[in-house]
Amino acid sequence: SGFWGKEGQRPCQIISPQLEVGGHLQRNASNGKTEVTINGREITKKELWILKWARVPCEGTTDFWVSQDGSYMEVGQKNVKGHIWEKSTVKLASLILSLPVPSSSLTPADEGENEISKHNIQQKMLHKFLLVGSENSGTCTIYKQAKLLYNAPFSVTELQNIKLVIQSNLYRYLGIILEAREFFEESLFEKSNEQLVGESTSSGITGEIIDSTTYSISPRLRTFSDWLLKYMMSGNLDAIFPAAAREYAPVLEELWRDAAIQATYKRRNEIKNLPKSASYFLERAVEISRIDYEPLDMDILYAEGITLSNSLSSMEFSFPVSGHEDSLDPVYQHDPSLRYQLIRVHPKSLGENYKWLDMFEDTDVVLFSVALTDYDEYTVDSNGVATNKILAAKHLFQNIFTHRVFSNTKFLLILTKFDLFEEKIEQVPLTQCEWFWDFNPVISHNNKTAGIGKSTNHPPLAQRAFQYIGMKFKSWFNSLTGRKLFVSLVTGLEPATVDEALRYGREVMVWEKWDPSLINEKSEITSTTFDASYE
Repeated sequence: SGFWGKEGQRPCQIISPQLEVGGHLQRNASNGKTEVTINGREITKKELWILKWARVPCEGTTDFWVSQDGSYMEVGQKNVKGHIWEKSTVKLASLILSLPVPSSSLTPADEGENEISKHNIQQKMLHKFLLVGSENSGTCTIYKQAKLLYNAPFSVTELQNIKLVIQSNLYRYLGIILEAREFFEESLFEKSNEQLVGESTSSGITGEIIDSTTYSISPRLRTFSDWLLKYMMSGNLDAIFPAAAREYAPVLEELWRDAAIQATYKRRNEIKNLPKSASYFLERAVEISRIDYEPLDMDILYAEGITLSNSLSSMEFSFPVSGHEDSLDPVYQHDPSLRYQLIRVHPKSLGENYKWLDMFEDTDVVLFSVALTDYDEYTVDSNGVATNKILAAKHLFQNIFTHRVFSNTKFLLILTKFDLFEEKIEQVPLTQCEWFWDFNPVISHNNKTAGIGKSTNHPPLAQRAFQYIGMKFKSWFNSLTGRKLFVSLVTGLEPATVDEALRYGREVMVWEKWDPSLINEKSEITSTTFDASYE
């Protein structure tokens, strides 16, 4: 198949399948322990992960023969079962895991070899950040913001998918508004008719039953409402796009301008299941529903449900030189030519017992995201057991940082959604999460708008809570690992905070270079080291 590598290790490059040197490969040539062989060699876990990503059936003991173009068949059979690298996502996953990918069969041999060599050199120079967190913790927004910040453009396919997700979300938000409209209409009917019956009883005069209210819509719009709510109830809303966007755009415009819908929208604070980001899109409903709509950068950032891939995304970038770095002594400046790779992975893709974490053994820094607003929210598992979301995130985090593959890897905890946290903590006490039972700060209600970086004698409640949560995680992390946890604060919709967090990840990667005393640090945790993450 053309794969070459050092004895005892996984393949590292593709040279040529035409070189006939040595004898047959030994089964244990790569020290694989997977019970799956390719061309007689038992493959490694990373290679097995790629096969599964390519939907190659690998259950049990399986022997495959793979040709140079990636076509494979079972040993002893003549029928080709498929092509491993046929899907672009498989090639992407291979590159992320530093596994070689064959060049196009149309590429001349020498050109292909040059491209592969170039890729292998680039891979060795890449510094890897692994971005992971519990669901809705902000990893997707951070990843999207990074693509915009560092000029890693979205592909045409990605932009088309983003457009469909945004338009689908718009219809979902309208469905929520329509459900609320029905409720408001029925409530007003009951109230008005009860009042009318009461007046009729006292006066002895029978009045007409009211059949229309502020929240009533026309038969045409009611038909559209019934159609939309039916698809929402069935869970098949995404299946009707993009056809629905073309067919119903004129009706949607009429619906949004309707007085009953606007009256319902004015009461949006009473609609509990309407996401906060919905207003951003609903107020541009007419524009977004059009066929020629093209998403703006802010649309992409605000949009829910944009994953860019099912479970794994990757981008390469360099940090532009900032004005602050220009003023530093050259000893403390970073090399602007260095390349970084940001890999975002969904926790569900890590496998049972987190077995696929082995795939990320060459990660330089793990960025783990936790939403500050999760402290009073719960997630329910398949058995109906409810768990506080902060505690669930803590459990996930522990399973990752105690995994043997990350025993020497640095960790940066990213606390997200501070803007929403500022609002929530004024209404809901932090002690709603049992882990934060001892949070009892001296609170000043002055200077609530003071920035995180500003020094005040009486920091706002949200800032005190953020510092408390950060120190709580740092102490806990240190007690389990004896290592230092770094902490940063991010508001995903503010590009400066995302840039600052990722640059801080770069500092974390080479922290010992700036402070050698940290190499042997065991337990020292101070507010000074914590404050360094957001100063």
